[in-house]
This record gives sequence, structure tokens and C-alpha cells, in this order.
Amino acid sequence: MSTVYLALDRRLDRRVALKVLSPHLAEEPGFIDRFEQEAKSAARLSHPHVVGVLDQGVDEIGGQPVAYLVMEFVEGRTLRDVLRERGRLTPRHALDLLDAVVEGLAAAHDAGIIHRDVKPENVLLSRTDQVKIADFGLARAVSVTTGTATLVGTVAYLSPELVLGRPAEAQSDIYSTGVMLFELLTGRQPFTGESAIQVAFQHAQSEVPAPSRLLPGLAEDIDELVLWCTSKDPDSRPVDGTALLGELRHIRSTLTPAELDFSPQQDAENQPGQDPLRAAVVPRIGVQHSSDDATDRTPDGATEFLSPPASGDNLTRVIGGDHSATRVIGSLPASPPSAAPAIGSGPTRPADRADPRSGHPHPGTSGVRFDDAPDPGSDPHDAVHPATGSGGTPARSMTKRQQARQAQRPQKTLQGKGPRRSARVLVVLLILLAGLVAGAGWLFGAGPAGLVTLPDVTNVPLAEARAVLDGQGLAASAEEVFDETVLEGLVIASEPAASTDVRRFERVELTVSKGPELFSVPDVAGRTGVDAAAALGAAQLAVGALEEEYSESVVAGEVIRQAPEAGVERRRNSTVDLVVSRGPAPVAVPEVVGLGEQDAVAAVEEAGLDASVAELREFSRTVPSGAVVSQSPSGAEVERGSVVTLTLSQGPRMVKVPNVFSLSEDRAVEALEAAGFTVQVDYTFGSAVLGLVAGQSPAGEQPEGTTIRITVT
Repeated sequence: MSTVYLALDRRLDRRVALKVLSPHLAEEPGFIDRFEQEAKSAARLSHPHVVGVLDQGVDEIGGQPVAYLVMEFVEGRTLRDVLRERGRLTPRHALDLLDAVVEGLAAAHDAGIIHRDVKPENVLLSRTDQVKIADFGLARAVSVTTGTATLVGTVAYLSPELVLGRPAEAQSDIYSTGVMLFELLTGRQPFTGESAIQVAFQHAQSEVPAPSRLLPGLAEDIDELVLWCTSKDPDSRPVDGTALLGELRHIRSTLTPAELDFSPQQDAENQPGQDPLRAAVVPRIGVQHSSDDATDRTPDGATEFLSPPASGDNLTRVIGGDHSATRVIGSLPASPPSAAPAIGSGPTRPADRADPRSGHPHPGTSGVRFDDAPDPGSDPHDAVHPATGSGGTPARSMTKRQQARQAQRPQKTLQGKGPRRSARVLVVLLILLAGLVAGAGWLFGAGPAGLVTLPDVTNVPLAEARAVLDGQGLAASAEEVFDETVLEGLVIASEPAASTDVRRFERVELTVSKGPELFSVPDVAGRTGVDAAAALGAAQLAVGALEEEYSESVVAGEVIRQAPEAGVERRRNSTVDLVVSRGPAPVAVPEVVGLGEQDAVAAVEEAGLDASVAELREFSRTVPSGAVVSQSPSGAEVERGSVVTLTLSQGPRMVKVPNVFSLSEDRAVEALEAAGFTVQVDYTFGSAVLGLVAGQSPAGEQPEGTTIRITVT
């Protein structure tokens, strides 16, 4: 979406990165306003780990507005370059890098700015080991404000909510950061596919695996950090960069050195004498090239800021090559190529003269000699005879036609000319010449070789176009092709093109529209989201709106229905809306405590759940024997078909009543209550006189909780 130049700020005499956005972006409605707003927001963000925005503006070039950003120049490389060189990093190196990235994101989130495109290509590593995040706000500025959701960002790092068309939040950056940490640790991305839509669907439908599945032995805390950041539910992730930064630093401080430096045996190679972080994370910057070889290629999908060439301050962009890369080279030398040598100074060939930029010969000039031209002092007619020119210089060879004419030319007359015969021959020749002239006039005038101007028959029905061409004496043939814009049966173009002068014997080829090519919508109901997207792509169609809903009959992740239906014909790249199942809707667990066994089981099963009665029963003072005394789960919503465990009561426990005769009132009450009974005290004389128990009732074994009456004298 842009081209990056290494430029010189002449006013402050400093090098800057000049990002010029593609002109077509300015044609989007409201782009200029969004661009200026996002640039101002990014410019207010000042942080050591964020690439600073110094200026922004919009210029008009050839009547077309072109927007640009002036940013801090970071001399170094991208995190993608490090991954390509190293494959993967140790946990210590990965967490050190991620600490700086998350600190920059935390500052942005605190300022209300969301990056929306966190990926290794946007993490820059300077020569001084600084880590900086680039391109804040550009993803939002480039997005189109329409009624439909627009995916903005790199598909390998898109959060599930963006795939499902929901707005971006700080948790979207956290998800992309978690995917990037997975790639730093394992050397690969968690999801891959043959097309971008397949990868996007995996983000929406699948959980990011733990890194330890690829690296057995990796610390469990690192697994939990990755899974926390990449949860499908945004509410289950860290709320913003500040929350993630605190947890990241806590984990890093609790890991042992062995866990931080964990690496499979085959990858544990350290070069002696080098700082580990510099050797693993920031290897040497790209070699600065001279003007003889000034073109540097950057990897696909990356933006790289290179060192300026040694030739001077003037810089220019490389034309051609991969449009996804940005390259910087030195300007061409100011001195023009030397003039051609004078005649006679020697056989100098242009092909032998090197291009001042590359040292290679100019293409297309081999075999041409400056000394092949005739000497200005010689007779120009000498050049057409098979003899040497003046001064003994070889002249050009005659063509085959000139040689044939030279061979047919007689050197002398073998017999004399008769006057009468010559006159008759002259008359015949004149008649023949007149006939030839008249025939040629007819042939090239009204005849089949006559010139006519081809009329414009585009957007005209085929029959009408043929009639127009017949009126000009032209024959036409037609070829039908599909076309998305021209109606069926109308002429799209002609060969030769309209207004061209053609001979009547030439045939005019007409290209006629068959209308738009239609493709049958495949039946994707019952397929997984990824399979449905692949089937639509194979049918030259695309996935449109994606919704989720509960279904009692369709497995979670499979397509419930589609719009339009299968068999309907649509144009190429038309969208098909999909509704994907979230599985059965959750069911509320009914409360059955206190019900009899049969009534409780019936209530649970009626709710769509399975009832399981526990073998062991519990004593209960309040719930009668055979009734439900407890259940699990209780008061919650669970998936349909879940099991509810019921525990039945076996009534109160039978306890022997302790003998408290002749004990004091306090000791008697304490003994009976300790045995699980309640106590009622009666007094023989209305109040305690001696304070001793004179009688108790009932005695023997009684249900726990029974009231025991004691009489105190």
C-alpha cells in the first residue's frame, strides 16, 4: 500500500523515512480525513519503542492527491529478518524482544490507539539493539468506511473478532502479539492454509496450540502466556498492553535460567565471544553497497530501511521487481557517457561500453559498429555496390533484390533495334501500362484492396455491427467471450480497432459479449467453515457475512445454512453468507433437592439432561429418606446432554441418648447437645433448687436432632 524512501530533511539535516501511500488509496471515500486523523494520533505517541511520526501531508501530483508520512529513520532490520536467519529464538530472547513490543503497545493503548497490524514485519531492530514498532494507525487509515466489515491486517495474525467482522479493540493487538510470540518460539505460524480465507477461518474456529506441542519441554508458564493472549474470546485475554506487560515481566522473573535458555539440542549453538542477545536477535545490518551494485532486495511482505549509498545525498527508488518490497539505491552519475569516437580512431563498439550504473553492456546494441558508417568524404553510391568504398573501406553488402536486379541487367546489346518493331513494342507497352494503372486504381480504390476507415461498432448488437461492416465492404467474424460489464450480444471490441484504416480484403474480428460468467453456488451445509470456504473458492465465489448461532442438530463449527441457496448461479467473486453452528444452546439445571428420586430424575431428563443417582446416601435431619439431599451441578447453565448427579437422603442418623441422671443442668445439656440432640429443661419447683437432673425422656436410641426433655430439681 506504500513505497518507503530514505530521504534527507534539509532543514534539520537528518535522515528520515518517507512513506508515500499508493495514489489509488486517496480515491477511497474519506481516506484523506482518516489518514490525517490517524497520523496526528500517531504523532502524539512518543515512546522509545514506537517509531516516531515527524510530519504528514497530502500533495497533488498530476491532479491526483498523494498522501505521505515522514517518520523516524531506523537503521537496522526487521524481526522477520531475524526469524528467517535464526529460525526460532530461545525463550529468553523471545521474551526480551516481546517486552519492548508490549511496552510500546501499552503506551499506545493508554493513549487510545490500536495498532491493528502487529506482525514481525512491523517490528524494527536498530543497530543499537533498540526495538521499535512501526505503522501505528495506518491499518485504520487504509480501511474503507462502509456498511460491511473490512479485514485489515495480515491474515496470519488476525484476531477472531476481526475475522467475524467485529470492531478492533486493544485485545486484538494482544492476540496478534500472542501469535507473534508463538512464531518466535517455534519458528512457524500456528495456522497455515492454501488460501488466506482458510487461515482466517482457522483463527475464528480453532484454538492456537500450545508452543510445547512443537517444543516438548518448554516451560508451562510460557504455554499459559501464549494461550492467554490467543484466547478466541477477547474478554479472556489481557485487557490491554499494560496488563500483558505486568504478567510478562512476572513470568520472566520466575523462570529459571534453564527454562529461559531452553532450546532443542540440535539448535543450541552459540558463537563464542558474542553477546547472546545481539548474536541471536540483532545480527549485523545489511552491507552498504556502492553505486556499482546499489540494489537491495527485501523479503516479501517486509519493509526494510537500508543504509544510504556512499555516492551522495540524492536517492531514488528502484523501478520494477517485487511491489511488496522497498529498496533504496544511489543516483546515477551526473556525467554523461563519452561521445562516440571519430572515424578512423579504432573499432569501438557500443556493446563494449558499460552502463555506468551496473558495469554491464547496454542491451540491444551488440553487433552495431560506429565505424560501419561510410566515410563522409566518399561517394555515397559506393555503399550499394559489392566493392570496396573509398579508401579501401568495405562497403555494405547489397540486398538479395539488388543482387537479382544487377544480375538481370544486360552488359551490351547483341543485335540492333528495328524502328517499326520498336514503335509497336512501345504502343503495346503503353497500353499495358495504362491497363495496369487503371486496374491498380480500381483495385486500390473501389476494389478489394481499397482503404476504408473501420467504423466503431462497440456496444452495438452483433447483427447491426455486421450490417455496418457489410456496408463498408468488410467481412467480419465473431468470437464470444464472457464479460462482466458489457451486456450479452453486444460487441465488446474489434480487431483492428475502430477508426483504423483497413483494406477491404482484411477480415475484421469482433469480440461479442456472452454476458457475465455465472457459477453455481455449491452446497456447503454440514461442512466445517474451512471446508466451506475452500469449496466456495473452488467455485469462483467468496465467503460473505459470517454468523454463529446455536443448533441442536448441527455440530459446532459446521455450516447450518447459506444464502443464496445451493444451485443458484452468481457472478464470479460473488459472496455467499454463512451461518455456522455453535453447537446446542446451554440448558438451565433444574433444582430438585427435596424431591423424591423418581420425580427428581424425571425433572432432570425433561430439561434435556442426564440424571445419575449416587450410590452412597447421606444422613439428613431435614430431608426424609429417599428424597434428594443434594445435586451437582446446581443453579447453572450447561450443555444439553450433560450429567446431573443426585445424592439421596437416608434420613436422620440414630444416636444413643446419653444418661445424664444426677448431672448438673449445664453438664447434662452439654452432653445431650454434643450427641446431636436438642434439649428442653423442665423444673420440679418452678426453678432450680439443687440444680441436678432428676429425670430424662426419651431414652435409648433416637434419631439425631430429637428433643430430649430433662427434669431439674
